[in-house]
Amino acid sequence: MFELAWPWVFLLLPLPWLLRWALPAADSGDSALKVSFLGELETLVSRRAAVALPAWRQQLPFLVIWLLLLFAAARPQWLGEPLPLPVSGRDLLLAVDVSGSMDYPDMRWNGDEISRLELVKHLLGDFITERRGDRVGLILFGSKAYLQAPLTFDRQTVRIWLEEAVVGIAGSNTAIGDAIGLAVKRLRDRPAESRVLVLITDGANNGGEIEPLLAARLAAEEKIKIHTIGIGADAGSESVLQRFGFSAGAELDETTLRGIADQTGGKYFRARSSGELEAIGAMLDELEPAAQQPTQARIADALYVWPLSAAFLISLLLVANNLWHPRLQRLASRGERR
Repeated sequence: MFELAWPWVFLLLPLPWLLRWALPAADSGDSALKVSFLGELETLVSRRAAVALPAWRQQLPFLVIWLLLLFAAARPQWLGEPLPLPVSGRDLLLAVDVSGSMDYPDMRWNGDEISRLELVKHLLGDFITERRGDRVGLILFGSKAYLQAPLTFDRQTVRIWLEEAVVGIAGSNTAIGDAIGLAVKRLRDRPAESRVLVLITDGANNGGEIEPLLAARLAAEEKIKIHTIGIGADAGSESVLQRFGFSAGAELDETTLRGIADQTGGKYFRARSSGELEAIGAMLDELEPAAQQPTQARIADALYVWPLSAAFLISLLLVANNLWHPRLQRLASRGERR
């Protein structure tokens, strides 16, 4: 089906005539000679003088160019048949802790010790990409909570923004309550069956303005389900941190994380290794999708290139005629004199 996306562009059609009426006439700088005995001169030389074309014929090419430009600006396009988009109905927000402690290298990936945030990036990246039909959003929190990516079907962009996250970008503390509060603000207008927040942290709440359990109560009132994931090795595990006297996992407030999950109907998970975090992702995969209105989309093929190319070609012909026609006339007159 043919369609003009911006048909209102044709309201600009009288613009050249309005400008000609409002602005003073341009002076070409050429002198003009009026001859009252032109007929006698034509008889003497046995030739007819060149007659200028009528005004409307002189302006016709420029009118055609202007119409073609307006037609191209109106965005002509050919719309294909409506195609259904797969929509599961889930709106999934991920809240990832990027406080200073997420830089501790007590996790393992392919035999190497890596930081907690790097492990989250590895495993949640695949988790985000596989959410076909889901809207996915991303919150990064430390001392403050920030919406890095709103709910969107563009999962690849959300994954890129997660991979670009760095430790300390939102401050060195952990504001769990603020992250939940921001998620409530973003999810409260979505269908109740599909409001899901996955919160990942390695510490206790020591920043922000809202207490985590109070924020969880507000989330429960809005029927938002929160799954919490505590990440970090056990306190007695062997890692690089142990050599410097750091007790891995000692700061994690599992009691609060369990309370948040219980209040909202979610679940609490403990991720001590890459295997456990991967299993958690598989479990989250099994969330029951909620039904929504089916979404349809049409493939639009842009056609503006055709009128734009025609306008450009006519312009080239006019320029060529202006440059070469006088020269051809002079050559013709010289030939007749000989």
